[in-house]
Amino acid sequence: MPQQDRKIDYLEFPARDFRATREFYQRLFGWVFTAYGDDYLAFNDGKLDGGFYLSELSATTSQGSALVVMYAENLEQVFDEVVASGGAILKPIFSFPGGRRFQFADPNGNELAVWSDK
Repeated sequence: MPQQDRKIDYLEFPARDFRATREFYQRLFGWVFTAYGDDYLAFNDGKLDGGFYLSELSATTSQGSALVVMYAENLEQVFDEVVASGGAILKPIFSFPGGRRFQFADPNGNELAVWSDK
């Protein structure tokens, strides 16, 4: 897809374990990864590109990070898969105007969310 002026183009997250990161996101969300040396792991989720840089830090809303929210047709299925894959549920499924969502921590402690309007 061509670049679009003034649109979000790329996301980066900290990660301390690239192997666990790759396995988690490939299994759950089908992300495709490309390693660039020992310190950077790029991904494509089918819609957006991003990457993980080597760091002991993590991105959480309690520390002021933006919350990245993904969409799922079947929220309960993704919830169960996150748990089975070793993700930590930070906020169980809850309703909000327009849908439902949950928030989780990936193997690096990064906080993300999944929502559905179903």
